Amino acid sequence: MTHPTEPPPPVTEGPESPEAPATPLVLIEDDVAFRAGVAATLRMAGYEVAAFGAADEALAHLAAAPVELVLTDLRLPGIDGLQVLQRCPAQDPDLPVIVMTGHADVATAVQAIQQGAYDFIEKPFGRDRLLSLVRRALQQRTLALENRGLRRGLEAGAALAAVLCGDSDAMRALRGLILRIAATPVDVLVSGETGTGKELVARALHDFSGRSGPYVPLNCAALPEALIESELFGHDSGAFTGASRARVGRIEHAQGGTLFLDEIQAMSGGLQAKLLRVLQEREVHRLGSNQARPVDVRVVAASNAALMPMVADGRFRADLYYRLNVVAIDLPPLRDRRGDIAPLFAHFCAGAGLRFARPPRAADPDLVARLLAHDWPGNVRELRSAADRWTLGLPAFGPEATTGGDGPGPQQTLSDKVSQLEGLLIGDALRRCQGQVDAVCQDLAISPATLYRKLKAHGLSLAPHQPEDGRPPPAAARS
Repeated sequence: MTHPTEPPPPVTEGPESPEAPATPLVLIEDDVAFRAGVAATLRMAGYEVAAFGAADEALAHLAAAPVELVLTDLRLPGIDGLQVLQRCPAQDPDLPVIVMTGHADVATAVQAIQQGAYDFIEKPFGRDRLLSLVRRALQQRTLALENRGLRRGLEAGAALAAVLCGDSDAMRALRGLILRIAATPVDVLVSGETGTGKELVARALHDFSGRSGPYVPLNCAALPEALIESELFGHDSGAFTGASRARVGRIEHAQGGTLFLDEIQAMSGGLQAKLLRVLQEREVHRLGSNQARPVDVRVVAASNAALMPMVADGRFRADLYYRLNVVAIDLPPLRDRRGDIAPLFAHFCAGAGLRFARPPRAADPDLVARLLAHDWPGNVRELRSAADRWTLGLPAFGPEATTGGDGPGPQQTLSDKVSQLEGLLIGDALRRCQGQVDAVCQDLAISPATLYRKLKAHGLSLAPHQPEDGRPPPAAARS
């Protein structure tokens, strides 16, 4: 609707701040002169304005470009301001809408607020009033987006905690790192002993990355040298004897997704050089082809052996190591996070109950003590197998776990079991804190006098756990 008697806001003043961000706004107003005045005022204040005379054009722009606020007249030809308000949440539920209205339409403007508009502004209006209202609406927009991000972060954190279980400092730090880097295209090197969950981490990096392509795993140690090159890079028809047709390799198949290279330390030197070129150029050559094919692939490599010593003696290329080692994730063995053992065992037992259609079977205090005392050379994988056996009614571990015997130990009282568990926890703290009294007391939340008394009661000593040079351990060892 036109308003020939209403002058546009004055535009003679300069921008409010030379550093004001170019926030994108949409203005919908059918009066040409009034639209030009409002748009000029907003642009002089530092905003980026897309101005339209009809709502259909503006809604098409909303669907195609980022917008932080909509300023619309209430009366428009075709789609009116109320209909614009109703359609905006489909593009962004937190998008603020300000309605411009004449005096006769104030009641309708109040209705618009009831339907979700941020506010209305009555024509004619001045520059300061307009900009103040826009600033307040954008501040609410910022808060809404921050809350949305927090909600998403909490949801993602909860989902990741269900996959990578454990409440130890190491596991909390691991989950935080994965959430920080998952959405980036950076390559990652995951190291850790067998069974610590390297592939689980790789899968989590992919699942939380938002990448649309597939997750493609390849165990570099499981394939013979003659086949792994074709598996990785693919080949054209006739590239070698038996290659009757072209084949896409794992790298190309992971287009837009994640390629997981497990046990990368088993890769030969020649293959390492070819992989390095792919990572540098982000293109792949199939065997028997001169054509370069561009690839968008995120690579996660894993090794259960320390790669730096292999680099030092020439068994692993230094340039490939540093190319992969942009972000390094070192998974701690299960024996270094004993506080996670009992919760993990319960989690695995619950999963096993669902898989085997068995009722839940809780671990008794004697089993918990044995779980905490075990060194778990097979790490989380071994613990999961123990939980499977326990759920099936078999002994969790020990010689009787494979022979099928019940293996009953000597009858212990509750006091005996609690004492045994206390000794295991103190011994674990001594090992982790390298026998440093202050660190052990802080870890167990007890006084030095209590610690010395319990050491004597359990026949434990500080000396075997302390560094030979007598120096206190680094902070990382005490955490």
